[in-house]
Amino acid sequence: MALPREYTGQACSIVRALEIVGERWTLLIVRDAVFGVRRFSDFLDHLGIPRAVLTERLEFLVGEDVLARVPGPGKRSEYELTAKGLALWPVVRSLSAWGDEYYAPEGRRRVFVHDSCGGEVSPAGECAGCGERVPVADTVMTPGPGLPPPSPRDSAITTALARARPLLQPLH
Repeated sequence: MALPREYTGQACSIVRALEIVGERWTLLIVRDAVFGVRRFSDFLDHLGIPRAVLTERLEFLVGEDVLARVPGPGKRSEYELTAKGLALWPVVRSLSAWGDEYYAPEGRRRVFVHDSCGGEVSPAGECAGCGERVPVADTVMTPGPGLPPPSPRDSAITTALARARPLLQPLH
């Protein structure tokens, strides 16, 4: 029996946010969209999510204006973050930093760098090099010491996401 999505009787902004992003796969979909994943098949491949669950999640996120379905190559649609979805970047960045601090004994898996000066972006979104607040579009994701190198069994998406790359740039 599936749990209800709504938290009835709760008057709290965190509750409202969790009704949108609190499902198991949602923040991982948003994370991958920030990393440049756009195609249904690439989300499916990288996340290992059941097809029906991914379909439901993507439809829900489009309906909530977190993602937009946009024309892709050929007759395929792709997904990109809306302004509302991009506003989740600080949450994703902070959760990543929290996970690295408490659950990455080999070191950070990814390091976020300011594209224009090469300074490291803090979990608060500020550049250690120039002191500027760094928008997601000016951020480069680089592999950290705790990110294992890709193996021959990894998908092309996993391999691509293990290399330095600007955020939001489509993988294809």
